[in-house]
Amino acid sequence: MANLVLVRHGESTSNLANIFTGWLDVSLSPKGEEEAHTVAEKLRGYHFDAAYSSDLIRAERTLDIIVSRPAWATIPVHHVAALRERMYGDLQGLNKAETALKYGQAQVDIWRRSYAVPPPGGESLQQTQARVVTFFEAEIAPKLRAGQDILIVAHGNTLRALRMYLERLTPEQVEGLEIVTGGVCVYHFDAQLKILELRTL
Repeated sequence: MANLVLVRHGESTSNLANIFTGWLDVSLSPKGEEEAHTVAEKLRGYHFDAAYSSDLIRAERTLDIIVSRPAWATIPVHHVAALRERMYGDLQGLNKAETALKYGQAQVDIWRRSYAVPPPGGESLQQTQARVVTFFEAEIAPKLRAGQDILIVAHGNTLRALRMYLERLTPEQVEGLEIVTGGVCVYHFDAQLKILELRTL
């Protein structure tokens, strides 16, 4: 039996400004810092054998705040590029509302929510899922099968891609999957990684 806890980073300065962020390396907003502390409080009492985040500042900082609690101060922490947000290509740095005015809301919704269609010059969710799942199966799954409890702090699309894989969601189902900043999802697995319980905190 093992737990996998997935956390979306706290609100970033780009989230606050309604900007397509992708691989832009931006900090947490003051609200995002508070959200990270709230996540740490929600996870009080959980045990972790290892923790992972993407190598982008907003995810690193969220994880650093969480593991600053004495109970987790000594767990191994890893920051990895495979857990980065979806690369938004030509949209990175653009205001979402202004982009919708230019291209139409329907087109922007396809770029943001669809599984297979990438934004111009960027990654589709399908491509993001390929790198995230490759990392998960190589690094995380063996630890879970061995009974270790793992914490992952990443990004909205990274976690959508991973949740789609773990929960066997369809492309249509994942289009409607929203993960708020500071959102927490807890899986309890058996030794074959069958989901025994799934909770959001």
